[in-house]
Amino acid sequence: MNDKFERLIERAEALIQRIESVLPQPLAAPADWSASIAWRYRRRSSGHGTLEPVRHVAQMSLDSLKEIEVQKEKIERNTRQFIEGKPANNVLLTGARGTGKSSLVRACLHAFADQGLRLIEVDKADLTDLPDIVEVVAGRPEKFIIFSDDLSFDEGEPGYKALKSILDGSVAASTPNVLIYATSNRRHLLPEYMKDNLTYTHTEDGEVHPGEVIEEKISLSERFGLWVSFYPFSQDEYLTIVGQWLASFGMDEKAIEAARPEALVWALERGSRSGRVAYQFARDYAGRGAAA
Repeated sequence: MNDKFERLIERAEALIQRIESVLPQPLAAPADWSASIAWRYRRRSSGHGTLEPVRHVAQMSLDSLKEIEVQKEKIERNTRQFIEGKPANNVLLTGARGTGKSSLVRACLHAFADQGLRLIEVDKADLTDLPDIVEVVAGRPEKFIIFSDDLSFDEGEPGYKALKSILDGSVAASTPNVLIYATSNRRHLLPEYMKDNLTYTHTEDGEVHPGEVIEEKISLSERFGLWVSFYPFSQDEYLTIVGQWLASFGMDEKAIEAARPEALVWALERGSRSGRVAYQFARDYAGRGAAA
């Protein structure tokens, strides 16, 4: 009888261990925060969340970003205030694709890493775990930017309300060593439809007031204290960026001047004169020159 009871206990303990292994676990702090200046949050299929160090952080300097001086000044100033313990804002970078939004965030990370700045990248699908991430880093001496790239939401996504609460609206006080930086091609982060305009109301004197649908759609973006907008580049701005990247690959002024016609054709074929397209052309052109 005792043997049967002991076997029953063993089976019960094994079953409990299996159940515990698939239950959500509290997010544990990394054992070594000095392993990297950037971290990536990942939620495993088991539901366990982890902070993984980014072993090879993409190099980017503020000086290498051209034709976005106004945007660069705003982001650099806000980040410096944050590092120095002064009041600073959560930031939403919006606008045309390939104009340097995420590159600017990475450049700021490198610029201030030696002063204690760290970055945690969180995908949209994992934004529901933001409170756990903030809790883990709240007591650290470093300053953390929680970064979500190419952010946009569809109706009813859970990450929308989680981000909204963390930005402004939770009963918990904001954490002084954490800011949220997000990039998006949508200024209000949600799709906007023609039918939404039907919710506007008019007063007798002709004033127009947005309805509840519009108010809800702009409520998230309004919680970012600093909006920084990026715009498509002109032809001259695009060629300046091409020249800067070609120079970084070791090409002289004569070679850069000779590359201009091809750079314009490249942009025409891609349908865009963005900084990303300029960089891609420069890599291709410099690579072909090196191969020759």
